[in-house]
Amino acid sequence: MDNKWKIELYENARGEKPVEGFFDSLDKKANLKIAHAFELLETFGLEGGYPHIKKFTGTDLWEYRILGSDSIRILYVTITGKIFLILHGFKKKKQKTPTKEIKVTEERLQEYKLRKIGK
Repeated sequence: MDNKWKIELYENARGEKPVEGFFDSLDKKANLKIAHAFELLETFGLEGGYPHIKKFTGTDLWEYRILGSDSIRILYVTITGKIFLILHGFKKKKQKTPTKEIKVTEERLQEYKLRKIGK
């Protein structure tokens, strides 16, 4: 049995992967950091992200903080079956995570859940 976690990128109803578009917009160094973060999550699960992860209180959302000149944030949820569903990514410019970014993530999660129920 495979103990590794899987990383899935959110895909909307039209088959678009907006998170992938965000990753493509970043430079090579930032993408290497993201790839390393995903590798740790796949291998070790949530324990692989410490101290760079935190759970948003009162939600199912987790945040992976990739530090550096760009301060990248990746918002995701865990799904039964050892899956990390990557919902949103953005460059953080302020101390507090912008409400707008959390709202985008929650809308994507809601849409994802509605589509899964419909199958």
